[in-house]
Amino acid sequence: MFRPYELFIGLRYTRAKRRNHFISFISFISILGIALGVTALITVLSVMNGFENELRTRILGMAAHATITSASGSLNDWQRLAGLAERNPDVVGTAPFVRGEAMITHRNRVSGALLRGILPEREPRVSDVGAHMKVGSLEALKAGSYGIVLGSELAYNLGASLGDKVTVISPQATITPAGTLPRLRRFTVVGIFEVGMYEYDRGVAMLHIADAARLFRLGAGVTGLRLKLDDLFSVKRVVHELAAELPYEYRLNDWTRQHANFFRAIKTEKRVMFIILALIVAVAAFNIVSTLVMVVTDKQADIAILRTLGATPASVMGIFIVQGTLIGTFGTLLGAVGGVALALNVETLVPAIERFFEVQFLPADIYYISELPSRLEWPDVWRISGFAFLLCLLATLYPAWRAARTQPAEALRYE
Repeated sequence: MFRPYELFIGLRYTRAKRRNHFISFISFISILGIALGVTALITVLSVMNGFENELRTRILGMAAHATITSASGSLNDWQRLAGLAERNPDVVGTAPFVRGEAMITHRNRVSGALLRGILPEREPRVSDVGAHMKVGSLEALKAGSYGIVLGSELAYNLGASLGDKVTVISPQATITPAGTLPRLRRFTVVGIFEVGMYEYDRGVAMLHIADAARLFRLGAGVTGLRLKLDDLFSVKRVVHELAAELPYEYRLNDWTRQHANFFRAIKTEKRVMFIILALIVAVAAFNIVSTLVMVVTDKQADIAILRTLGATPASVMGIFIVQGTLIGTFGTLLGAVGGVALALNVETLVPAIERFFEVQFLPADIYYISELPSRLEWPDVWRISGFAFLLCLLATLYPAWRAARTQPAEALRYE
């Protein structure tokens, strides 16, 4: 614990005097460097959190939080399973689905697609694709009418628009006297959606679940049951609870497994970005070393006088730790305030900068996410601030230790 005179002297050394304006300027640069580093770290991680949240929202707008399937490949009692799943307080919606792969042709163009059979009246319970319809609607899918809803990129690739007829070729063959023939069915385009993820906009088409079951010969069965949870991050616990209630022939999967590699890559990128930007804070923190070394050299006579008056080496060390800690505290606080302010307003500032300079950082015709999202997470702020302050504290140890080793006789020899 520092005594009052150590704190007083440490604070006084931080201010400029007649002979050490340069040292005070270096202290200011150290504070500014730490502040800029902390601001950059908080802002960049907030933007990456925003991108991750935006991508997760778009992916889970199409993919289910969790799914229930059967080992046989077909569920014939999905209504009972839906009732069982909805008894769990964390499950807010269920919907059956039929899934299969097929080829879609229109005129002289052909493309592979993942066909998803849905119940239009239940689909909004588990996905928000209905809110991303460019033309048409999910309600236009009627059992027996053979309507189809295409992703925007898929429709563009096929050259299909609302009202056009497309041919769906199922991989399940039909045996005829003329030989084995693929199953063909004509569908009418009744809608086009765009969720902003190329994987879905390019490769997914939706049918009514009855038409899809007939196309893939599932009879009255479905491929599985999709679940939506109140908190998507509790999915592992909910899946474990449901698995304990269901017979062994049912299989449960969740979004963390289906997209594990994608979200793991984002976390790795965030970790690497943190390390890279932390080097800025490290460089600024090590500026404290040079600042304090110059202060120690400049104050050799003062240190020697303090020692002759009875100051212990620990007291001298404490004086310079106070000075370095003060620099680190100011820099960290300024950086935290600046980073939080910038992260909370980046979605407003970036459009203003784009309008002022007449540029666009993320053109809408190239990027699906044309705005810079930001999501401030307070644990990141505390972690970054603590890391910066710890670096500054460590940077003070060597200069303070060197000051404590000052010999009064040697320091006063030429005074």
